[in-house]
Amino acid sequence: MSIQTIEDTTVKVFPAKPAEVIAFTAKARRRIDPIVIAGKLASALVPPAIVIALMLVVWQIACSSPTASLPPPSQVWNEAYDLIAHPFFNNGPQDIGLAWRVLISLQRVAIGFGLAAVVGVALGALVGQSIWAMRGLDPVFQILRTVPPLAWLPLSLAAFRDSSPSAIFVIFITSIWPIIINTAVGVRNIPEDYRNVSRILRLNQFEFFVKIMVPAAAPYIFTGLRIGIGLSWLAIVAAEMLTGGVGIGFFIWDAWNSSRLPDIIVALAYIGVTGFCLDRLVAAVGAFVTRGTTAK
Repeated sequence: MSIQTIEDTTVKVFPAKPAEVIAFTAKARRRIDPIVIAGKLASALVPPAIVIALMLVVWQIACSSPTASLPPPSQVWNEAYDLIAHPFFNNGPQDIGLAWRVLISLQRVAIGFGLAAVVGVALGALVGQSIWAMRGLDPVFQILRTVPPLAWLPLSLAAFRDSSPSAIFVIFITSIWPIIINTAVGVRNIPEDYRNVSRILRLNQFEFFVKIMVPAAAPYIFTGLRIGIGLSWLAIVAAEMLTGGVGIGFFIWDAWNSSRLPDIIVALAYIGVTGFCLDRLVAAVGAFVTRGTTAK
C-alpha cells in the first residue's frame, strides 16, 4: 500500500487595488489674454509713432523760419483742417473730400490691376512652361517693361480718346511686367515630381494649370502682384495729373496751380497710407492662399 503525500501549496492572495481612474480632460481652450494683445499692438505701433513724431518735430523746427519754402506741420493743420477732418464731404462735382477722390482713383486701379493680374498670370505661365514662348516673348517683355509709365500716356490717349480708359491702360501696362516675370520664374521652379504626378494622373493642360501650376507657383505670383499693385498706385497718380478728372492725382496738380501747398502735403499723406494698405492687403491674401510660404 503506497502512501501518497500531498504537499500543501500556499496560495497568497493579495488585496485588490482600486482601479485607477484616468481622467480624459477636454483640450483647454486658448484664452485671449488682453495683456499679450496689448503688448503686441504696442510693439507694432509705438516704434513708428515715435519715428513719425520725431519727423514732425524736425519738420516743424526746419520750416518755422519765415523764409522757409515749405509750410510747417502747424500751418498744414490750420490751413488744411477741413481736408483732414472731413474726408467725405461732397459739395459738387469738383468739390469733394479726399476720401472720395482716393476711391475714384482706386476704381481705376482695380480695373487696370485686375486685368493685369489675369493676363500677367496667363502669359507668365505660358512663358514659364514653354521654352519656345520664353525665347520669343521674354526679350520683348524685358524691353517693354523699361518704358516709363507716363511714356505710354500719349499713345493711350490717341488710341482711346478718353482720359479714363487711357489711365486704366497705363495702370495695366505698368503693373503687368512684374506679374509676368515672377509667374514665369515660379512656373520654372515647379518640382519635377509635381509634373510626374500630373502625367501619372493624366491631367489635361487646364487641370495641370489649376491644380498644380498655380498652387506651386503661388508664392512667386503674389510677389509679382505686390510689386504690381504698388506700381499701379504710382501710375494712376501720375496719369491723373495729366489727364484730369476728380482723382487724387488731379487734385495734387490743381492744388499746385493754386499754390495750396498744405493741401498737397495732406494729399500725399492720403496716397502713402492708401498705398501701404494696398500692399498689406495683397500680402495678407497671399499669406492666406500660400499659408505663409514665401518665394525662394
